Amino acid sequence: LSAIAVAERVFSIMEETVEEDIGDMDDHHKLLGDVKFRHVSFKYELAEQEHTLKDVSFHVKPGQTAALVGATGAGKTTIMQLIARFYDVEQGEILFDGVNVQKLKRQTLRSQMAFVLQDSFLFEASVYENIRYGRLNATNEEIVEAAKRANAHDFIVKLPNGYNTILTSDGSEISQGQKQLLSIARAFVADPVILLLDEATSSIDTVTEVKIQQALEVLMEGRTSFVIAHRLNTIRNADVVFVMQEGRMVEAGTQQELMETNGIYANMLKQAGIL
Repeated sequence: LSAIAVAERVFSIMEETVEEDIGDMDDHHKLLGDVKFRHVSFKYELAEQEHTLKDVSFHVKPGQTAALVGATGAGKTTIMQLIARFYDVEQGEILFDGVNVQKLKRQTLRSQMAFVLQDSFLFEASVYENIRYGRLNATNEEIVEAAKRANAHDFIVKLPNGYNTILTSDGSEISQGQKQLLSIARAFVADPVILLLDEATSSIDTVTEVKIQQALEVLMEGRTSFVIAHRLNTIRNADVVFVMQEGRMVEAGTQQELMETNGIYANMLKQAGIL
């Protein structure tokens, strides 16, 4: 039975259509980092339930940090996937610097983004090569500098062969927190305009968590950042907070505005013991 299930999965992947990369804009179009959702609704193709996003609108200006908060299934990850154009919207539109995202080639868009996710993926290659994945033409010197900025250099040089240490895909040689620091180093190498961050630090020791938060703060400076917040105390510096609930944006504003409103977000802070 397990062999049949695996075979079905393999064939389903083989039958997937190749993602078309069509857009009107020049391949080298430079983004400024202005992101706007206008009445966006979205439903996954195979989903039988109602829309995952329902009439979502917001505007994040260049260099701002936007935090997405809400329960599991509220639509936070879907917003991230739409920004990266892993899917196209069903209703409404997404604009980058006033240009509809569908006029931008996916490669043009994603080459100016960096992702730091909860589950960091590693390649069976050296530390150098794992960080270089952020920008394939990066020099070894640039990689070391990125690792220093990401607070990863100290643990890397203590590995058996330093930056030449071969890592396995499961990353069993290093801790979960160290994997995340390597992901942040990749993002520094990529030098993106837009950051998409799932900043979960569960199962990570306190010392490494502090290093991750410090590295993220440096990384986010001057870049448009979207952060899925798992711990509300990690988004103190967010310029705007979007509260998602069952696919709708039910609250939006600065930290101070939402606390003064004394609504859903304020209640979340109280439950977390922050207010």
